[in-house]
Amino acid sequence: MSKRKKKKTVKKEILVAVENLQTRAAIIEDGKLVELYVERSFHQQVAGSIYKGVVKNVLPGMQASFVDVGLERNAFLYVDDVQTDGGDKKTQIADMLKPGQQLIVQVAKEPIGSKGARVVSQLSIPGRYLVLVPDADYTGISRRIASEAERERLREAVEKMRKPHEAVIVRTAAEGQKERELKRDLVFLRKLWNKIKKKAQKTKAPAVLYKDHDLIYRLMRDTLSEQIASFQIDSEPVYKKILEAARTLSPRLRKQISLYTGTEPLFEQYGIEQELAKALKRRVWLDCGGYLVVDQTEALTVIDVNTGKFVGSTDLASTVLKTNLQAAAEIARQLRLRNLTGIIVVDFIDMEAEEDRKAVLKKLEEEVRADRVKTNILGFTRLGLVEITRKKVQEGLGEVFQKPCPYCEGTGRILSEESMAIQVERQLRQFFAGSDIEAVLVGVHPQVAAMLIGLGGSNLGRLEEELNKKIFIKGCEAIHAEETKILLAGTRQEVEQAAMPVSVGQKLEVTIERPHLANNQNGIARLEGYIIEVEGAGKKVGQKLDVEITKTTRTYAKGKIVRSKKENSRRESNG
Repeated sequence: MSKRKKKKTVKKEILVAVENLQTRAAIIEDGKLVELYVERSFHQQVAGSIYKGVVKNVLPGMQASFVDVGLERNAFLYVDDVQTDGGDKKTQIADMLKPGQQLIVQVAKEPIGSKGARVVSQLSIPGRYLVLVPDADYTGISRRIASEAERERLREAVEKMRKPHEAVIVRTAAEGQKERELKRDLVFLRKLWNKIKKKAQKTKAPAVLYKDHDLIYRLMRDTLSEQIASFQIDSEPVYKKILEAARTLSPRLRKQISLYTGTEPLFEQYGIEQELAKALKRRVWLDCGGYLVVDQTEALTVIDVNTGKFVGSTDLASTVLKTNLQAAAEIARQLRLRNLTGIIVVDFIDMEAEEDRKAVLKKLEEEVRADRVKTNILGFTRLGLVEITRKKVQEGLGEVFQKPCPYCEGTGRILSEESMAIQVERQLRQFFAGSDIEAVLVGVHPQVAAMLIGLGGSNLGRLEEELNKKIFIKGCEAIHAEETKILLAGTRQEVEQAAMPVSVGQKLEVTIERPHLANNQNGIARLEGYIIEVEGAGKKVGQKLDVEITKTTRTYAKGKIVRSKKENSRRESNG
């Protein structure tokens, strides 16, 4: 007689860290961070909220309309998301909506970047165990309830209590619940819907009719179950508030909620801060030594799998398979953790055996079952890539914590020093064209300055000879690597006086940065990007020295170490 395979038990924990400006919630499965939610005081979530809006304009060419619901930007309503009175959907937006028309809508997707919220006119109001869908007529069961017997039991129970012209969706949390609990939840949702309708009748658009609860309440409502081992909160006032809310939502699960009182911050104690830092990086290491590279664009996300440091112990095929299997599990976790949505393309390491490809695909499918967001794995394409789609409701982790670089505009790349030097030369040719200006002082990043000047000033000398002008280059760390600044233009005497930060005989304090490349007996210091070669300072890197300038040129100066009075008196006393 064959033994029935036991379902793997996953230990789940929820950690909530409350700060002045934000609340963060981490979901941990078997000691690994799999989901992170952030709610900030200056940006409240609007997904799930219901509004009375006004149609501002209808765009037949886009089969959509823009609706003013009182948010910063007008919301976007697509033709397929418009529900008519009879429940049927027409094909033309202009037949359904007119400018100035008022309607009740619900936010389906958060405003992201420059895009307004996406709204739908088919409302859904979530409770603890059920979701009420007014003006519809069906019964739905969560796809995550696997038992057919339990699905049928829940369907029959809901069908008995459901009224005509209302749809009810059974949530995952309803599994194993008694009929009276389901009925109590449905009664609560009906009362809430009646309040929304009454408010809509009295309220002038645009206005909010129902605002979904805060992050912690939503977590309790949507995730707290018998499978959650602990629900820890590091704020006593919030802890007390949540305990009170649990009396209504789920009294028997109150014992799982606890107040964290450790001396170390909650997220530090569980390593969440370190995991968050890793989740914002492009490269993700696997336990075997391989790694993933995650690249996000506006249109899609690409995940590349590499063997990295993993060389295996038997043959290439087994090494590749092991790496790809670990990658499949980690990719499923990264989808949830980073909240990657839309189209995701995975480039696994090439596998020759069809059974190996099937094994990797099966592993990926098994791992994404834990994902509460609707995820579809479309399989391998003819090019050997795996296509995945994942529903987008709110911003991803990178969009919450980061913003595009204002310099590279999100490309992650900038011009090389060589390219910038060539560009600066081109700009100087244009600057001097047809001009009687004798000299110019140009400010650039120090690495670009070094390339412009060249070894021994060779590049700068060639450019000056070509243009028959005097050019002074000033390297400055504060100037961006892709920026060029004309600091001064005028006569040679005016510019030279401004460009030379030191003069012969001047004494000043400098810090030795590195030994001289050609003569390591001497050290190199900088003053506003201007190079000072200090005799005998090659072994004094990092030290601050008093130096007297002995020679100056347009590109560098030389100096010698000046002994301080204290050092001289010590030498005399020892003499």
